[in-house]
Amino acid sequence: MRTRTRITTAITTGVVATALLASPALARAQDGGIGPDQTRTNQQTMQQVGACDGTGVAAGPRGGQSLQGNGGQARGAGMGTGARADLTGVASGTLTDTQKSAIAALAEEEKLAHDLYVAFADQYGTRAFTRIANAETQHLTEVRVILDRYSITDPTADRAAGTFATAATQDLYNTLLADGSVSVDAAYAAARTVESTDITDLKSAVIGVTAPDALQVYTNLLAGSERHLVAFGG
Repeated sequence: MRTRTRITTAITTGVVATALLASPALARAQDGGIGPDQTRTNQQTMQQVGACDGTGVAAGPRGGQSLQGNGGQARGAGMGTGARADLTGVASGTLTDTQKSAIAALAEEEKLAHDLYVAFADQYGTRAFTRIANAETQHLTEVRVILDRYSITDPTADRAAGTFATAATQDLYNTLLADGSVSVDAAYAAARTVESTDITDLKSAVIGVTAPDALQVYTNLLAGSERHLVAFGG
Protein backbone atom coordinates (compact mmCIF):
# COMPACT_ATOMS: atom_id res chain seq x y z
CA MET A 1 0.00 0.00 0.00
CA ARG A 2 1.50 3.30 -1.01
CA THR A 3 1.08 6.04 1.56
CA ARG A 4 0.53 9.68 0.84
CA THR A 5 3.42 12.08 0.60
CA ARG A 6 1.55 15.26 -0.17
CA ILE A 7 2.10 16.64 3.32
CA THR A 8 5.66 15.47 3.78
CA THR A 9 6.78 16.94 0.46
CA ALA A 10 5.17 20.25 1.24
CA ILE A 11 6.79 20.81 4.63
CA THR A 12 10.13 22.61 4.81
CA THR A 13 13.00 21.09 6.77
CA GLY A 14 13.63 21.99 10.37
CA VAL A 15 13.71 20.59 13.86
CA VAL A 16 10.75 18.60 15.12
CA ALA A 17 9.11 20.31 18.06
CA THR A 18 10.32 18.90 21.35
CA ALA A 19 6.74 18.39 22.45
CA LEU A 20 6.48 15.51 20.01
CA LEU A 21 9.75 13.81 20.86
CA ALA A 22 8.47 12.21 24.05
CA SER A 23 6.81 8.86 23.46
CA PRO A 24 3.35 8.61 25.08
CA ALA A 25 4.33 5.46 26.93
CA LEU A 26 1.78 5.96 29.66
CA ALA A 27 -1.02 6.27 27.13
CA ARG A 28 0.09 3.11 25.39
CA ALA A 29 0.32 1.32 28.71
CA GLN A 30 -3.26 2.32 29.46
CA ASP A 31 -4.26 0.89 26.11
CA GLY A 32 -2.70 -2.36 27.24
CA GLY A 33 -1.44 -3.36 23.81
CA ILE A 34 -4.94 -4.28 22.73
CA GLY A 35 -5.05 -6.54 19.70
CA PRO A 36 -7.97 -7.42 17.44
CA ASP A 37 -9.10 -10.41 19.52
CA GLN A 38 -9.02 -8.52 22.82
CA THR A 39 -10.98 -5.59 21.45
CA ARG A 40 -13.88 -7.89 20.67
CA THR A 41 -13.98 -9.59 24.07
CA ASN A 42 -12.77 -7.31 26.88
CA GLN A 43 -15.35 -4.60 27.49
CA GLN A 44 -13.73 -3.39 30.71
CA THR A 45 -10.48 -2.71 28.89
CA MET A 46 -12.41 -0.89 26.18
CA GLN A 47 -13.98 1.38 28.79
CA GLN A 48 -10.57 2.23 30.21
CA VAL A 49 -9.10 2.91 26.79
CA GLY A 50 -12.13 4.99 25.83
CA ALA A 51 -11.47 7.20 28.83
CA CYS A 52 -7.80 7.43 27.87
CA ASP A 53 -8.75 8.57 24.39
CA GLY A 54 -10.89 11.29 25.90
CA THR A 55 -14.09 9.98 24.37
CA GLY A 56 -15.67 9.00 27.66
CA VAL A 57 -17.55 6.29 25.75
CA ALA A 58 -17.45 2.53 26.13
CA ALA A 59 -17.62 1.36 22.55
CA GLY A 60 -20.82 -0.42 21.72
CA PRO A 61 -21.31 -3.23 19.23
CA ARG A 62 -22.27 -1.00 16.31
CA GLY A 63 -20.85 2.18 14.88
CA GLY A 64 -24.03 4.25 15.07
CA GLN A 65 -24.44 3.56 18.77
CA SER A 66 -20.98 4.72 19.82
CA LEU A 67 -21.18 7.96 17.88
CA GLN A 68 -24.40 9.16 19.46
CA GLY A 69 -23.75 11.93 21.96
CA ASN A 70 -20.44 12.78 20.31
CA GLY A 71 -21.36 13.99 16.86
CA GLY A 72 -23.35 10.84 16.03
CA GLN A 73 -26.35 12.83 14.88
CA ALA A 74 -24.30 14.06 11.94
CA ARG A 75 -23.36 10.65 10.55
CA GLY A 76 -25.34 11.27 7.39
CA ALA A 77 -23.29 14.40 6.76
CA GLY A 78 -19.92 12.83 7.47
CA MET A 79 -18.34 14.18 10.65
CA GLY A 80 -20.07 15.75 13.61
CA THR A 81 -18.24 18.31 15.71
CA GLY A 82 -18.09 16.09 18.78
CA ALA A 83 -17.02 17.41 22.17
CA ARG A 84 -15.44 20.83 21.87
CA ALA A 85 -11.66 20.75 22.21
CA ASP A 86 -10.50 22.98 25.08
CA LEU A 87 -7.77 25.18 23.65
CA THR A 88 -9.10 28.33 25.28
CA GLY A 89 -6.05 28.68 27.50
CA VAL A 90 -3.53 27.95 24.75
CA ALA A 91 -2.11 30.96 22.91
CA SER A 92 -2.19 31.40 19.16
CA GLY A 93 0.86 32.27 17.09
CA THR A 94 1.60 32.51 13.40
CA LEU A 95 1.46 29.89 10.67
CA THR A 96 3.00 29.99 7.23
CA ASP A 97 0.91 29.27 4.17
CA THR A 98 2.58 25.86 3.95
CA GLN A 99 1.73 25.09 7.55
CA LYS A 100 -1.88 26.17 7.01
CA SER A 101 -2.13 23.84 4.01
CA ALA A 102 -0.75 20.98 6.11
CA ILE A 103 -3.39 21.54 8.80
CA ALA A 104 -6.16 21.59 6.19
CA ALA A 105 -4.83 18.29 4.83
CA LEU A 106 -4.75 16.92 8.37
CA ALA A 107 -8.46 17.63 8.72
CA GLU A 108 -9.11 15.39 5.72
CA GLU A 109 -6.97 12.64 7.25
CA GLU A 110 -8.98 12.73 10.46
CA LYS A 111 -12.25 12.59 8.52
CA LEU A 112 -10.93 9.69 6.44
CA ALA A 113 -10.06 7.75 9.59
CA HIS A 114 -13.47 8.44 11.14
CA ASP A 115 -15.50 7.54 8.06
CA LEU A 116 -13.48 4.40 7.39
CA TYR A 117 -13.80 3.15 10.97
CA VAL A 118 -17.54 3.81 11.03
CA ALA A 119 -17.91 1.78 7.81
CA PHE A 120 -15.91 -1.09 9.30
CA ALA A 121 -17.84 -0.92 12.57
CA ASP A 122 -21.09 -1.19 10.64
CA GLN A 123 -19.77 -4.17 8.69
CA TYR A 124 -18.07 -6.11 11.48
CA GLY A 125 -19.54 -4.76 14.74
CA THR A 126 -16.13 -4.62 16.48
CA ARG A 127 -15.68 -2.38 19.50
CA ALA A 128 -12.25 -1.12 18.45
CA PHE A 129 -13.69 0.55 15.35
CA THR A 130 -16.63 2.12 17.17
CA ARG A 131 -14.46 3.48 19.96
CA ILE A 132 -11.71 4.85 17.77
CA ALA A 133 -14.17 6.39 15.30
CA ASN A 134 -15.48 8.30 18.31
CA ALA A 135 -11.96 9.48 19.14
CA GLU A 136 -11.45 10.63 15.54
CA THR A 137 -14.49 12.87 15.96
CA GLN A 138 -12.72 14.58 18.83
CA HIS A 139 -9.51 14.84 16.83
CA LEU A 140 -11.25 16.61 13.97
CA THR A 141 -12.87 18.97 16.46
CA GLU A 142 -9.42 19.99 17.66
CA VAL A 143 -8.17 20.52 14.13
CA ARG A 144 -11.26 22.60 13.33
CA VAL A 145 -10.45 24.93 16.24
CA ILE A 146 -7.11 25.66 14.57
CA LEU A 147 -8.74 26.07 11.16
CA ASP A 148 -11.12 28.61 12.65
CA ARG A 149 -8.48 30.51 14.61
CA TYR A 150 -6.28 31.00 11.55
CA SER A 151 -9.12 31.50 9.03
CA ILE A 152 -8.21 28.35 7.10
CA THR A 153 -10.88 26.88 4.84
CA ASP A 154 -12.16 23.59 6.24
CA PRO A 155 -12.05 20.99 3.43
CA THR A 156 -14.30 18.65 5.43
CA ALA A 157 -17.18 21.09 5.96
CA ASP A 158 -20.55 19.77 4.72
CA ARG A 159 -18.91 16.69 3.22
CA ALA A 160 -20.95 13.50 3.30
CA ALA A 161 -19.48 10.37 4.85
CA GLY A 162 -16.89 8.82 2.56
CA THR A 163 -16.50 11.92 0.37
CA PHE A 164 -13.48 14.20 0.30
CA ALA A 165 -12.37 17.46 -1.27
CA THR A 166 -9.10 16.20 -2.71
CA ALA A 167 -8.79 13.40 -5.24
CA ALA A 168 -5.81 11.80 -3.48
CA THR A 169 -7.73 11.48 -0.22
CA GLN A 170 -10.78 10.15 -2.01
CA ASP A 171 -8.71 7.53 -3.82
CA LEU A 172 -7.01 6.44 -0.61
CA TYR A 173 -10.34 6.10 1.19
CA ASN A 174 -11.84 4.06 -1.65
CA THR A 175 -8.81 1.76 -1.72
CA LEU A 176 -8.70 1.20 2.05
CA LEU A 177 -12.46 0.63 2.21
CA ALA A 178 -12.26 -1.99 -0.53
CA ASP A 179 -9.24 -3.67 1.06
CA GLY A 180 -10.83 -3.76 4.51
CA SER A 181 -14.16 -5.09 3.28
CA VAL A 182 -12.63 -8.50 2.54
CA SER A 183 -12.38 -9.60 6.18
CA VAL A 184 -12.08 -8.18 9.67
CA ASP A 185 -8.35 -8.91 9.66
CA ALA A 186 -8.02 -6.96 6.44
CA ALA A 187 -9.96 -4.10 8.05
CA TYR A 188 -7.49 -4.02 10.93
CA ALA A 189 -4.63 -3.95 8.42
CA ALA A 190 -6.25 -1.01 6.61
CA ALA A 191 -6.65 0.78 9.95
CA ARG A 192 -2.98 0.24 10.74
CA THR A 193 -2.13 1.83 7.39
CA VAL A 194 -4.24 4.86 8.31
CA GLU A 195 -2.65 5.30 11.72
CA SER A 196 0.91 4.70 10.47
CA THR A 197 0.37 7.27 7.72
CA ASP A 198 -1.05 9.76 10.20
CA ILE A 199 1.94 9.34 12.51
CA THR A 200 4.37 9.95 9.66
CA ASP A 201 2.44 12.97 8.39
CA LEU A 202 2.07 14.50 11.86
CA LYS A 203 5.78 14.24 12.56
CA SER A 204 6.53 15.89 9.23
CA ALA A 205 3.87 18.59 9.46
CA VAL A 206 5.03 19.83 12.86
CA ILE A 207 8.51 20.70 11.62
CA GLY A 208 9.09 24.42 12.04
CA VAL A 209 5.72 25.08 13.70
CA THR A 210 5.97 27.52 16.63
CA ALA A 211 2.29 28.40 17.28
CA PRO A 212 1.49 26.97 20.75
CA ASP A 213 -2.09 25.98 19.92
CA ALA A 214 -1.10 24.19 16.73
CA LEU A 215 1.71 22.39 18.57
CA GLN A 216 -0.75 21.28 21.25
CA VAL A 217 -3.09 19.80 18.64
CA TYR A 218 -0.23 18.02 16.88
CA THR A 219 0.93 16.59 20.22
CA ASN A 220 -2.56 15.37 21.10
CA LEU A 221 -3.15 13.80 17.69
CA LEU A 222 0.22 12.08 17.58
CA ALA A 223 -0.36 10.49 20.99
CA GLY A 224 -3.83 9.42 19.86
CA SER A 225 -2.61 7.87 16.62
CA GLU A 226 0.07 5.92 18.47
CA ARG A 227 -2.55 4.56 20.88
CA HIS A 228 -4.85 3.67 18.00
CA LEU A 229 -2.08 1.85 16.15
CA VAL A 230 -1.54 -0.34 19.23
CA ALA A 231 -5.27 -0.94 19.54
CA PHE A 232 -5.38 -2.15 15.93
CA GLY A 233 -2.56 -4.62 16.57
CA GLY A 234 0.35 -2.46 15.39
